[in-house]
Amino acid sequence: MRLALIASLRYAIRQPFAGGLEAHTWQLATGLAARGHEVHVYAGAGSDPRLDVRGVRPLPPLSESARQDVSMPADHFLAEHHSYLQLMLGLAADTTYDLVHNNSLHYLPVAMADALPAPVLTTLHTPPTPWLESALDINRTSGQHFAAVSDHTARMWEHCVPAPHVIRNGVDLSLWRPGPGGGPPVWSGRVVPEKGPVPAILAARAAGTGLRLVGPCPDRDYFRTEVEPLLGGAVEYVGHLDHTALAALVGSASVAVVTPCWDEPYGLVVAEALACGTPVAGFARGALPEIVDDTCGVLVEPGDVSGLADAIRAAARLDRGAVRLRAETTCAVERMVDGYEGLYRSVVS
Repeated sequence: MRLALIASLRYAIRQPFAGGLEAHTWQLATGLAARGHEVHVYAGAGSDPRLDVRGVRPLPPLSESARQDVSMPADHFLAEHHSYLQLMLGLAADTTYDLVHNNSLHYLPVAMADALPAPVLTTLHTPPTPWLESALDINRTSGQHFAAVSDHTARMWEHCVPAPHVIRNGVDLSLWRPGPGGGPPVWSGRVVPEKGPVPAILAARAAGTGLRLVGPCPDRDYFRTEVEPLLGGAVEYVGHLDHTALAALVGSASVAVVTPCWDEPYGLVVAEALACGTPVAGFARGALPEIVDDTCGVLVEPGDVSGLADAIRAAARLDRGAVRLRAETTCAVERMVDGYEGLYRSVVS
């Protein structure tokens, strides 16, 4: 098939990835291309050149007169709106695609889906947002289809997207390989409040295990005021790593600590940890209970730092072979690509 994959334009699709959405887009694009599909990725500047990336027109410079308008929105909002508008207008005039897969979080690919000659599939990566809900209210055509990354996410959307296909995210098991474990627990992800690095640090200190934190810091003020004061001793921030280095670090850890402070739609860091044979200690929130069972991790009530400290110690005693097996049966990237490939064929036919 000839496929257009609309990515998030806020961050480039390249390693080290800004987050799970970018990693998912890269995995899906490369997996589909490896199966012989022609995949054009519409993504931001600086994306991985190994992808067949189609550039998106940036916002042209605005005049000083236009910038004097007191109702002008934030620059990043206007830039994204302009880029997605140009993209969708271009796809509306392109009759060569079999299917357009919207893998972004923006409202315009949903609102303008019926203008495209090809069917549009949107993957729901987050809980409902005002912009996406309003776009769905504008456009409820039969030419639009939906997938969700977990049963939990599907339930969150069921009031306006009945019965989306559930296709869970996957990781490359040949890259995320079993490691020896035994090292300090690891916390990975974007260092932002909703990902919960602070309770992870507090629980690790209470457990006496130390902690290594890794990931991008898009909110430097938050890192400086909330996270950095808690570092020191056996708790350290090791930076933002590419997948090869991150897989080695996660595989060397005794436990992966996962502490969502929001309804995590999937939790790619969980799949990455399980693939490395590293058991999970975390908060039972969002989709985590779908992925983590008692063979591969210990979950506690969200926000329970004391319980999480106990969970860190308990998870470290789990069998790493059983943890890897859980990844092989639930989190393999091949299962994800199979799911999307089958859904594409169903939609196109």
